[in-house]
Amino acid sequence: MRALLAGAALLVAAASAAAQTLGAGDSIRITVFQNPDLSVEARLSENGAISYPLLGEVELAGQTPAAAGERIASRLRSGKYLRDPQVSVALLQLRSRQVSVLGQVARPGRYPLEESGAKLTDVLALAGGIAPGGADTVTVSGTRGGEPLQLRVDVQALVVGGDAAKVPELQPGDTLYVPRAPQFYVYGEVQRAGAYRLEPDLRVMGALSLGGGLTPRGTQRSPRIHRRSPDGSVQVLEAQLTDAVQPDDVIYFRESLF
Repeated sequence: MRALLAGAALLVAAASAAAQTLGAGDSIRITVFQNPDLSVEARLSENGAISYPLLGEVELAGQTPAAAGERIASRLRSGKYLRDPQVSVALLQLRSRQVSVLGQVARPGRYPLEESGAKLTDVLALAGGIAPGGADTVTVSGTRGGEPLQLRVDVQALVVGGDAAKVPELQPGDTLYVPRAPQFYVYGEVQRAGAYRLEPDLRVMGALSLGGGLTPRGTQRSPRIHRRSPDGSVQVLEAQLTDAVQPDDVIYFRESLF
C-alpha cells in the first residue's frame, strides 16, 4: 500500500496554471509584452487584490491566470494606457488552496490542491506516501459548512478495496495526520528481541515468529504479557499462544526449567 502511494507521487501534481483560480496569498508574475516597466511580481492580499502600476488595486481572486491577464489588459486598454496590451499571468506560488500533511510521511509539509479538490490518497502521494513506521489510519481535520470536522480514514482498506468513490476529497485548510503505527515488544528467550509493528489479528504465536523463534533455552509454555491498563497501571498476564496481541504489549518468553 505504501509503495502504491509513493509510486503515484509524480502522477498527482499541483493544478496547472491554466486551470487554477487565484486566491489570497498566491504569488503571481505579470508580464506585459514590450512593456517591462509594467511587468511585475505580486502577491494577492487578504481581499484577493494586487496593487498594480497605473491601475491601483485590481481584484483577481477567483480568476484563472488567463482571466487575470485579460482583466489587467482590459483595464490598461480602457484607461488608454496601452492600445493593445498583451498581458500574461503566471502562478508562482500557490498559498490559497493548500493542505498540511503531518506525522509519519516521507515529506511532511504543505501541498496544493487541484481546483476540483484532490483526494486524500492524491495528497498522501504528493507527500511521498506513508513512512514505514506510519499507521494505516489517517486523521483528517478541517471544517465543513462552518462546523469542525475530524475524520479517521483507513487508507489500506481504501487502496485494497479499490473503491475510488469512498476516498474523501480534501478542502483548503485541511490537515492530514499520520500517527505512528501501533507496536508491541518481544523479550526474553527469543532470537530477535525488540519492537515490532502490530498487524491486525496478530496472535502471541505470530509475535514469537516475528521475534525469530525461541532460543535453545526458551519455552513456549506460559509466556507473560505486560499490558498497560487505561488507568496507567501495568497488568502481568499469563498468556496462551492463541491470545491476541494488543498495542504496546510486552511479551516475555521465559527460560525452560527442564
